[in-house]
Amino acid sequence: MIIIGEKINGSIPGIKQYITTQNSRRIRELAIKQTEAGADYLDICAGTAAAHEAGTLKWLIAQVQDAVDTPLCIDSPDAEVLEKMLTLTKKPGLLNSAALEKGKCDLLFPLISDTQWQIIVQTTDDDGVPEDAENRIKIADAILDKAARYGVKPEQIHIDPLLTAISANNQSMVVFTEAVRGIRKLSPKLKITAAISNLSFGMPLRQVINQHFYAVAAFLGLDSAILDPCSRELYTSRLVMDALLGKDRLCRRFTNAYRKGMTGHKKPDC
Repeated sequence: MIIIGEKINGSIPGIKQYITTQNSRRIRELAIKQTEAGADYLDICAGTAAAHEAGTLKWLIAQVQDAVDTPLCIDSPDAEVLEKMLTLTKKPGLLNSAALEKGKCDLLFPLISDTQWQIIVQTTDDDGVPEDAENRIKIADAILDKAARYGVKPEQIHIDPLLTAISANNQSMVVFTEAVRGIRKLSPKLKITAAISNLSFGMPLRQVINQHFYAVAAFLGLDSAILDPCSRELYTSRLVMDALLGKDRLCRRFTNAYRKGMTGHKKPDC
């Protein structure tokens, strides 16, 4: 599974403080630790007021790219801000995110056509997030049709069926699972993604919930996930599921990590 590191996000109180004080050292440390923990992309989210978002993202991108070569996942709800960030990156990465609402796909799809950029697209439209799986699947199908019109290939797209918090809707994972199975049938090359920690928002024992949901996501065959790569618990789940799904020959990665003390319950170091 493609791992998108979630830690450099201004909506996290501690990270917001680093951004406010422009603490370059801590931002760079987070970039390095997530990369060392196996992140394939680093999500960069300003989490600031709209008036300051572009400037904050520009600063964050500069700090992270000075520290690591890991591709970036540039995260903003504003498609015009994402457009401005494209020229600041050293290599193609991910745009997070687009949707059918407010013409976001119409702005962003032409920018990534015939490039190596990929994009996360949420299953929402001008009517909001559908409560049922059937309409999320229909939106995903419409996204693929629009992408084809702009020359964007299915393999460039990570569809996000929008996992919501079980504290607000205890059918969230059930609907998500149904949506994933339906979206998977639309195209064998299409990628499906999820923000793992969204499910546990507002709940106690969030790390435990995240671990269990990761196992479900891996079994469903999700292609990518936004998560905390520094979490020992999630790292353990990742190794376990690779072993269970036949992706770890003779369980070598799992047993080697255990022998080195890299798995099990312990406070994450970032």
